[in-house]
Amino acid sequence: MSEMMRIATGQFSEPTPDILQFAAQMGVSGIVLNSPRLPGGERWEVEDLVRLRQRVEAHGLKIESIENVPHHFYDLAMLGLEGTDRQIANYQATVRHIGEAGIPILGYHWMPNGVWRTEPKVIRGGAVATAFNAATVTCDSPTHGRVFTADEMWDNYARFTDAVLPVAEASGVRLALHPDDPPVPSLGGVARLMRSFDGFRRAMEIADSPNNGLDFCMGCWSEMGEDVLAAMHHFVSEDRLFYVHFRDVQGTVPVFNECFLGEGNVDIAAAMRTLYHAGFTGFLIDDHVPKMVDDTPWGHRGRALATGQMMGLLEAIKAEGPPSASKAPAAA
Repeated sequence: MSEMMRIATGQFSEPTPDILQFAAQMGVSGIVLNSPRLPGGERWEVEDLVRLRQRVEAHGLKIESIENVPHHFYDLAMLGLEGTDRQIANYQATVRHIGEAGIPILGYHWMPNGVWRTEPKVIRGGAVATAFNAATVTCDSPTHGRVFTADEMWDNYARFTDAVLPVAEASGVRLALHPDDPPVPSLGGVARLMRSFDGFRRAMEIADSPNNGLDFCMGCWSEMGEDVLAAMHHFVSEDRLFYVHFRDVQGTVPVFNECFLGEGNVDIAAAMRTLYHAGFTGFLIDDHVPKMVDDTPWGHRGRALATGQMMGLLEAIKAEGPPSASKAPAAA
């Protein structure tokens, strides 16, 4: 029997007993670890991954996904620089070990210079949220020494996935691709590819494997100004949507800020309903959450609020009746 659509939590690297207990108290299905702190300067070993999984399972949870290896594990491969072959070989080993450890998904991105934000914004009740304003970005020289064109970055993506996906298939690991954040044509001289529906469709055509799909960050898709619900429906129907970052923003590039669920560009009830009726059987997690009063660095209060909203929405939509494709929007 296939798994049902469910709610997890994530965005931490160290699964401490306190965080795992908090996750269990919220009633989530499992967790997503973001760049977990494991031994290994260039790759992860199976014994360390097994111990990590067992730590989580001891709290009645499972690792739904690991999101992101350390950036330096494959930064040269993203840029096609000297050392690419060594990094790809180590990435293949890491994917193989993740599969051997019984972890089903590895999230990845194609942003050599990472997520960019500018001055944060104060939102409802004095909470603080991240923001981006392209007009205030200052970058006097390329972040990686020169300009890297879109054609180069697509070639590098094809080279990487051609080598890694056969290993993922053999190991039973699905790779989940995150959008560029912010989704702009270029930052710091490095072209950004995963910034539109067409970009993701091209990526899935280049790396055409059932083990390659999307970490659908709703906030990033909202930043793009795309039809978020139609994109969701399309990639679920293609069996390419593996999990969802359920967050939102106000505004689109070049100026946007994150916000509380229900106050952004996307109708969150419609988004949850779209996923359910399209037949999505993966999981959703909270992502970046506004910093609330007296919150922790991880954001326990903000995450509890977002997780509770997601759980309530999902239960209400399930109560409406079984999934029906007729209730979903047309594909993009």
